[in-house]
Amino acid sequence: MRPVDYIPRIRDNYARLGFKAYNWVINPDTAPWAPLRKPLSQCRLGLAASGGVYATGQVAFHYKDDTSLREIPTDVDTKELRATHFAYDLSDARTDPNIVFPIDTLRRLVRDGFLGGLSSRFHTFMGGIYSSRRVTEDLAPRLTARFLEDGVDAVLLVPV
Repeated sequence: MRPVDYIPRIRDNYARLGFKAYNWVINPDTAPWAPLRKPLSQCRLGLAASGGVYATGQVAFHYKDDTSLREIPTDVDTKELRATHFAYDLSDARTDPNIVFPIDTLRRLVRDGFLGGLSSRFHTFMGGIYSSRRVTEDLAPRLTARFLEDGVDAVLLVPV
């Protein structure tokens, strides 16, 4: 399998969808380093994934600039998970949602004692959001607030 050349692929996808040329985000500051204050075996983990995963009964994501969130209960049956996204081949994610939303792996890591626990809910959204301003000023603060409400010690980010 050859590596995916994401930059031309993203440019082509955005042009195909009628967006203006993609403006890559340039972050002038380096993200601050925040070391864990306790071992992972004592941490409660949150998850945010951008693969467009949602649960049966929830509204699927829209392909164009959708900044909505879906709350996925951590005890959801994996068979109840669905995926929709414009930027990747969904075949494998629809066969096994763990590919873009590793919920079964995280449950196993808790059972094995590697992780202390999981938040009662995980969060998903649609990747490929054109507006970096909407991500910075709207989506990221909403996600942050939910993780703070849930009292998580760390968050696993799964980008697509």
